[in-house]
Amino acid sequence: MTASPTQISYDNLNTAYDFFNGALFEGELPPCLITLQRKNKAYGYFAGERFATREGESVIDEIALNPSHFKDRTTEEILSTLAHEMVHLWQQHYGTPSRIGYHNKEWAFKMRSIGLIPSSTGEEGGKETGQSVSHYIADEGKFARSCAALLADGFTLPYIEIQEQGETGKKKAASKTKYTCPSCNLNAWAKPDTRLKCADCDILLEPEIKEPEAEAEAA
Repeated sequence: MTASPTQISYDNLNTAYDFFNGALFEGELPPCLITLQRKNKAYGYFAGERFATREGESVIDEIALNPSHFKDRTTEEILSTLAHEMVHLWQQHYGTPSRIGYHNKEWAFKMRSIGLIPSSTGEEGGKETGQSVSHYIADEGKFARSCAALLADGFTLPYIEIQEQGETGKKKAASKTKYTCPSCNLNAWAKPDTRLKCADCDILLEPEIKEPEAEAEAA
């Protein structure tokens, strides 16, 4: 029987988790639930004690990866996010986490020990601690070497997202646009490309021009 895309995707992620658990964490991390989630444009996130069995016998953590970024990132980069979140999981069980989402010095030290350099910009020179901290891969570091071995063994993440959620080949147009009178600041909302006129000022209302959204930092 041919394996389904679901089975292939999650089996591969479980394989990667088990591999890095042994290669980077000496096999001490407990099992967790790995999911694919789109959240705040982040590359991934960790949620401690997110799930439990119905009977309450077991409580487990979640590591989520954002498939929206798979297309534009290499497999090594995607797996580095998995390892990044595994450090959060390590800290949940063996360290002292700070408030939710905060990356403290203990976390940063552990990141460096596995060959990922914390950085608020994702590049050299960024802050290593804070609420939003990404990382970059240390050349010839522990993660780079172990990931190269995993990929050399044929590991792959075969599925990538080719359309954003809600798309059908083209980005969905905004349903309504805000228009403002440049004289009296009267506001009105209408479909894009609508011509609206302020009766008091006898002036065409101007459409709001939104700035492009900045790309979110990695988890």
